[in-house]
Amino acid sequence: MSTVKINSIKAWILAARPKTLTGAAVPVMIGTAFAWKNCGAEMFQMIPAILCFLFAFVMQIDANFINDYFDCLKGNDDSSTRLGPKRACSEGWITLKAMRWGLMITTLLACLIGLPLIYFGGIEMIIIGIICVLFCFLYTTKLSYIGLGDLLVLVFFGIIPVCLTYYVIVPKDMQYIPWTVFLTSLGCGLVIDTLLCINNFRDRNNDKKDGKITLIVRLGENRGYKLYQTVGFIGVILTMIAILIEGMEIDKNQETILALTAFIPYTILLDNASKKMKSIWKGKELNLVLGMTARNMFIYGLTTVLSILIIQYV
Repeated sequence: MSTVKINSIKAWILAARPKTLTGAAVPVMIGTAFAWKNCGAEMFQMIPAILCFLFAFVMQIDANFINDYFDCLKGNDDSSTRLGPKRACSEGWITLKAMRWGLMITTLLACLIGLPLIYFGGIEMIIIGIICVLFCFLYTTKLSYIGLGDLLVLVFFGIIPVCLTYYVIVPKDMQYIPWTVFLTSLGCGLVIDTLLCINNFRDRNNDKKDGKITLIVRLGENRGYKLYQTVGFIGVILTMIAILIEGMEIDKNQETILALTAFIPYTILLDNASKKMKSIWKGKELNLVLGMTARNMFIYGLTTVLSILIIQYV
């Protein structure tokens, strides 16, 4: 990384953290799959689906820039003590002035991408957009320091993206949120929260020293470890319940059983990641579990989409 030039394209790519885009994609994938199932190819609206993906990606990059900038200002990304991946501002790859411009541009770009969704979802999309941008800043600057990060993940990586994506894609006469979609959005948020759990578990000692009282810090490391397991398994169980109900409503019992078995690989991989987390327990080696968790999260998303399509077409 010593070859990274200041404010170079490589530096901005590193700051954008492309691997985190998986977390942005998964809930939109799920909302899109539900919309396809319930309205069919004839009434499925492709433009809002594309806009939702683009909005989610740009907002994730924006959040990464904000996190990079403000954590550098607070001195939380000291390269000598940091256990997670290196950060652009703290490493000197991007200057603070350039990062201010970067986060302003990505914030504006996200707003411009989201603006056409007003046509598909109504004027209330403006309120939702403002809330997304506002909490994007509040997460890093305030809320993650008082243990509310996990709640924000549930809302902004589960409920809002899954339900909103579904809402804007379906025709206006179908614009309500089926409770199976809402139930799945909760499951999605919990599964994605496993990524925050392992991240905060790894950083628990540094966070406590810096006054960042995450939920893991509040619970302690033993209960924090159990939290990682619990949110992942509850998330997939909620999703499976929603899939079961979806299948029963259209009387596709055999197809539903097949769809539910598709979740077995995720549960096995989650259990393996939990065991690996327990065996490592602390230090930079937990980044291995972070990578496993990111992989599991994406597999969960693909499995959920596959299950929805199995019920619809098999």
